[in-house]
Amino acid sequence: MDKSELLKESIRSKYKSIRAFCLDTNIPYSTLVTAFDRGIEGMAYGTVIRICDKLELNPVDFTPLDHSKTISEQLMENKVMSYYTRLNRMGRQRILDDMQDYIELPKYVNKESCDA
Repeated sequence: MDKSELLKESIRSKYKSIRAFCLDTNIPYSTLVTAFDRGIEGMAYGTVIRICDKLELNPVDFTPLDHSKTISEQLMENKVMSYYTRLNRMGRQRILDDMQDYIELPKYVNKESCDA
């Protein structure tokens, strides 16, 4: 599902219609319809941020915000994933292998993650 579809589904899950969302956020209906038709890449950054803020979505990948994490934790996860996606298959496998090694060492593991 592309980003436009993710946004559309999120709006529809929280509002009766796209028009109702537009009225609530003061974003022109035509702006959203055009973005859904042509892709949100051409939409103004400020508009995307307003939409994501209202829908409680991460503006990077349009996933729901995890309110159990701080913003800095979420930003760090985004940074790690950004680096990871730059790697080729061999680099990704190396990172996963290294992470598995670190997880087995108690001094590198969060105590909270062990309880989960």
